[in-house]
Amino acid sequence: MKKWITLFCILLTGSFSTAFSQDTLKLSLNEAEKMFLQENAQLIAQQYQTAQAKAEIITARLFDNPELNYENLLYNHETGKFLETSMATGQYSASISQVVKLAGKRNKNIQLAQTGVKVEEYAYFDLMRTLRFELRDTYYKAYYTQLSAAVYDQHVSALEQLLKASQQQLALGNIAVKDIIRIQSRFYSLKGEYASLHRELEDLKSKLKILTHLSADKEFMLTGEGIDPDNFKPEEKPYLLLLDSANVHRADLQMARTAVTFSQNMLSVQKSNAVPDVAISLSYDLKGNYPEKYVGIGISVPIPLFNRNQGEIKKARIAVDASNAGLKQQEAIVETELYTSYKTAIKTEQLYRSMDHNFSSSFAELMVGVTKNFRERNISLIEFLDFYDAFNENTSQLNNLRYELMNAKETINYHTGTSIYK
Repeated sequence: MKKWITLFCILLTGSFSTAFSQDTLKLSLNEAEKMFLQENAQLIAQQYQTAQAKAEIITARLFDNPELNYENLLYNHETGKFLETSMATGQYSASISQVVKLAGKRNKNIQLAQTGVKVEEYAYFDLMRTLRFELRDTYYKAYYTQLSAAVYDQHVSALEQLLKASQQQLALGNIAVKDIIRIQSRFYSLKGEYASLHRELEDLKSKLKILTHLSADKEFMLTGEGIDPDNFKPEEKPYLLLLDSANVHRADLQMARTAVTFSQNMLSVQKSNAVPDVAISLSYDLKGNYPEKYVGIGISVPIPLFNRNQGEIKKARIAVDASNAGLKQQEAIVETELYTSYKTAIKTEQLYRSMDHNFSSSFAELMVGVTKNFRERNISLIEFLDFYDAFNENTSQLNNLRYELMNAKETINYHTGTSIYK
């Protein structure tokens, strides 16, 4: 029995050096971010929205086209001829007109279109902020799930070897059936937990593939390069500094402010639309007017007697009030979200500091001692197996806490709209 236990110990400690030896893509967080910025489909789609908004500026800058009218005598019943243009028996007239917009309509529409571009640009940056947070948060979650899954995988393999060795010893009458049942029960339980972790890891990797536009069949391993929870100390930056940063850099807040400007510009445009435009025309008539070869100049102006654009002006005023209310709401959201995330980060960091971070690194030494005591019958099989359960649980909790700390850091960065914590 001693040699099987020793074999089990060798297999377990040796499995740590062979994890993730497959030839797969090794993906760091910085590499994932570069792929995200270059390939993310949602960001590319939003860029098209910005380009469309810029095209509205071109439209607003254009002048109205002049209008040309021409009329010719179709049939002269006296001469029996069509389309005559001669002075003696023909007749034709022509005119050209141009609409001149008053009340600064053109400039006001240009300003409105330019503000619309700013709204779309802030929408792009806000989308980038949201997706970048999702990318980094998913990467952290996947990385620490990967670490936990690796430990479970090692323990499942080692426990499987112990089970096979014990079954052989059972056939020789060196071990009791109840011990086999205990090992089997723990093995199947551990295998189920590992399968659950593996499914979670695959789901997280699928999200990363979508965010970075990696092909669905591409296998990759997260290196975790640059991830260091120990460097995150939220107390180093005061809350008011973070709030100032959010007020300056939050794209959704800037978008709300720009929405106020957009609604004010729209009101200005609608007021100017109440002022009628003038159409100036120049006309020539061969014989249909007095005198012959008549040349005239004309002007036409609609009389704003009934329609003075009252409805659109009222809608625009309501939109200004609504956008101001939306801005106040967004400012309250920014402050509340940031304050909550800052307090959560401090509590999470304090809990993380209280944990024993050396537990996992000393596992190999603990394993030697536990195996020795098990070999010498100083501890029972139940105690021996309980050690693995305790280690797995501690590893999962520590990795989850590390993820929560990194999540707290990214949440503050997300709420400030910056990478204020590196």
